[in-house]
Amino acid sequence: MGLDKPGHHDVLRQAPRHRVQPAAAATLAGDLLAVSAPVPGSRHDIHAWRQSHFPEAFAEREGIGDLGYIGSGLLTPRRKPPGQERSAGDKIANRSVNTLRATVERAIAHLKNWKILATRYRGPLTRFTLVTKTVTALAFYKKGW
Repeated sequence: MGLDKPGHHDVLRQAPRHRVQPAAAATLAGDLLAVSAPVPGSRHDIHAWRQSHFPEAFAEREGIGDLGYIGSGLLTPRRKPPGQERSAGDKIANRSVNTLRATVERAIAHLKNWKILATRYRGPLTRFTLVTKTVTALAFYKKGW
C-alpha cells in the first residue's frame, strides 16, 4: 500500500489533540504572579486574557504583552506596516519592550519546566484546571511564597 516508501509512516492518523491555554502574569523581576484558569480550544492570546480575571485585577497597573495582546490596553511591540519596513524608532521601541518582556517570558518558561505543562496533557480535560492550580501553587511554594 505504499507504506514502505521513504517519508511514509506506519501511523496513518494522529490522535486529536485538545488545546487549553491559560494566561500568566509575572513581575518584571521574573517572579510568577498568577496563572488563570485554562481556556479550552485553540484560541488567541487576547481571548485567554479577556476570559481571565486579569483585566480587572491589573486595571490599575501597566502591563506588557507580545503582539498577541494588541488592543488589550497592554504595552505591546509595534507591528511592521504591511509592505514596509519598521522605522528606526519602531525598532528601538520594540527592543525596549522586548527587553522588559524577556523576564516575563522566562517566568512562564520556568512554569513549563513542570513536565505536565510542558508536554501534551493526556488526562481528563475537566481536571486540567486543578492541575494548573496545583502546579502554580507548587511554583509559589518553591519560591518561598
